[in-house]
Amino acid sequence: MADVNRGKRPLSPHLQIYRLPLSAITSILNRITGVGMTLAAVLIVWWFAAGAFSAEYFDFVDGMLTSILGLLVLIGSLAALWYHMLNSIRHLIWDTGRMMDVETVEKTSYAVFAGTVVLTLLTIIIV
Repeated sequence: MADVNRGKRPLSPHLQIYRLPLSAITSILNRITGVGMTLAAVLIVWWFAAGAFSAEYFDFVDGMLTSILGLLVLIGSLAALWYHMLNSIRHLIWDTGRMMDVETVEKTSYAVFAGTVVLTLLTIIIV
């Protein structure tokens, strides 16, 4: 006979209760930061091209990039650069077959997050 409670159970994995594993989050963030760095490169090329075009246009673009929103975008791009670089180093280590167990993968994920914050702040302070 059919289970009467079958229709009341949530589908698995239900989006409201499913939690992505840390390795999936780091993988998704690695892809997002790659796209973000491409957009940041477009902004930098726009800034350089404005300097070659005219002083007035450069002042306009420079004003946009040094505004509060522009600085937040540049700081986010800097964090994306550090995250992507640190995660790429982790992937290079994985290519050698090392550090592939679940516990070490989680530890290195947290290390990548911490390194991103520290290196971003250091870069902001130094530059």
